[in-house]
Amino acid sequence: MQQRSASAAKNLCGKFLTHQNQIQYLKRPPCDVFINHRCIDTKRTISGLLSDHLSRLGIHPFLDSRNMRPGDKLFDNIDRAIRECKVGVAVFSPRYCDSYFCLHELALLMETKKRVIPIFCDVKPSQLHVKDNGRCHPRELQRFAHALEEAKYTVGLTFDTLEGDWSEFLTTAADAVVHNLMEVDGEETHKGA
Repeated sequence: MQQRSASAAKNLCGKFLTHQNQIQYLKRPPCDVFINHRCIDTKRTISGLLSDHLSRLGIHPFLDSRNMRPGDKLFDNIDRAIRECKVGVAVFSPRYCDSYFCLHELALLMETKKRVIPIFCDVKPSQLHVKDNGRCHPRELQRFAHALEEAKYTVGLTFDTLEGDWSEFLTTAADAVVHNLMEVDGEETHKGA
């Protein structure tokens, strides 16, 4: 009889913990880290590898090619992920500034005051400029230029894909993300106290 009672208690406890985990999962933002990148330049290299590395550490990154599904509203999902993430990683590449989407994401990260870790991949900060291709409203161009300047003057990481040590870089980048997540969590805890 006591064995049945103990078994029933374990069963009930297991169900409760499963329910609690489900609640926590539903409350959890879509990502801890938003990876802003130019897909054609870095999805299969630095951005994809960093996303995998962070996932193995138990961190939830948002990488559009992995988190978006057919039928998802592009701006709705991306903007929501940016607003709800804790840290942003901006992977700058030679053609980054050619992309409206990259610049929009960067501007939103900066406007929502997210902590952003810039990664300059095969490009120097001085080489990054918003280009007026005639398709953007001047206000939008100003918004993008301001966000880009703010990111360029934020301490970041640099990486040369031809000469750099990939393993060492991924470890360094992941450590920077973890460190920033811990600081953001500490700030949020301090504000709540």
